[in-house]
Amino acid sequence: MPSAVTSRQVSVSALRFGRFAAMSVVTALILIAGVWASWGTAQHVMLTKGREQGTVEVTRCGEHMCTGPFVPSSPGAQPRASVEIERSVAVRRGATYTVVVKPGSDEVVRSGPAGVLYAWVPLGGALLLAAVVVAGGLRRTRAAWVLAGSGIVLLTAAFVTV
Repeated sequence: MPSAVTSRQVSVSALRFGRFAAMSVVTALILIAGVWASWGTAQHVMLTKGREQGTVEVTRCGEHMCTGPFVPSSPGAQPRASVEIERSVAVRRGATYTVVVKPGSDEVVRSGPAGVLYAWVPLGGALLLAAVVVAGGLRRTRAAWVLAGSGIVLLTAAFVTV
């Protein structure tokens, strides 16, 4: 009889470890995807040395992109008659924004604190989603609250500044 209890305990422990390992991998993948999605824009906003910086006044907006003339503010930057900025709730026609030009293109991204926070919005969403996985799958409620709190702070700060 003792061997039956021991083998049951071993199988329960194996299942717990399997759940822990699987949920840890899922959590890591969610967070990596959030950083990956954010880094595409954040690299241009955060690493501005040597990049063209200036302002754009939005004159026209389409379904996905807005356009306007680029006025340089950094040495070596060239004025452009028209550059494209992604259309979002934060971009309005007639407004002027500080921007950084993506290298090798006529596409710009917002710079400054608003641009940095807006670039990291996908990570904020990933933090919220990872919190659900950590709380439910890993049963680590304190860590889940820390992840959720970080995501909420990031998303709120982006909403307020943008």
